[in-house]
Amino acid sequence: MIPIRNDSAWKGTSDCRSCGIRDMVLFVDLNEQDFSDMHTPIDDMGFQADAVLYTEGQSAQGLFTLRKGTVKLVRATVDGRERIVRVLRPGDVIGLEALVTGRYDSEAVAMVDVSVCRIPLSVIHQLSANSPRLHLRLMQKWQQALKDADDWLAELNFGSARQRVASLALKMRDPEQSQFTAFFARDDMGAMLDLKLETVSREISGLIRDGALKSCDKQGRRYEILDEKMLLA
Repeated sequence: MIPIRNDSAWKGTSDCRSCGIRDMVLFVDLNEQDFSDMHTPIDDMGFQADAVLYTEGQSAQGLFTLRKGTVKLVRATVDGRERIVRVLRPGDVIGLEALVTGRYDSEAVAMVDVSVCRIPLSVIHQLSANSPRLHLRLMQKWQQALKDADDWLAELNFGSARQRVASLALKMRDPEQSQFTAFFARDDMGAMLDLKLETVSREISGLIRDGALKSCDKQGRRYEILDEKMLLA
């Protein structure tokens, strides 16, 4: 079993067959024989908000599939600043690069309380070699991760401050209720968008004032999209 950090909680061994989001994660196409060939347990774990799942450059022992919550991937710049390079949501795989390099190339931090499944690399390598279905699924997840990284750079780091905040609002829409979107702490948003905290707050207030967004909570995390065209402008 992989060592457990103090800021995480081991909830038991995952039951992949009855996973509530199995259609979104790696093991969607596995059959009973595939499951019977898995001899190393997959851990069901929870991390509290701001807990670190792993650090940049750390030797990797497993991948994580995100079942609930959001996780940010953070990298340090040459001048010592931290930049959020991507935000992961339920169904995403965290740490895919470890399959090739054996190390994590970013720091993964829980943005809210999260639930994950931690899959040892030995399980992934074993099943990938024996199951064409999982191998294909891995390639699909890898391709999606590359696309998401390209989209993140293209959509969220160019344009005016208003355009960057509006793009984030569209990207973070609720997959089940697309009229709603979620924001994070303003300093996190500033790190994502390469903007000052004050600028982020000002642009959000402007979008609310102009009728593009409506705040749905006192924490400033959940918003209703009232005018999608304005956000796309």
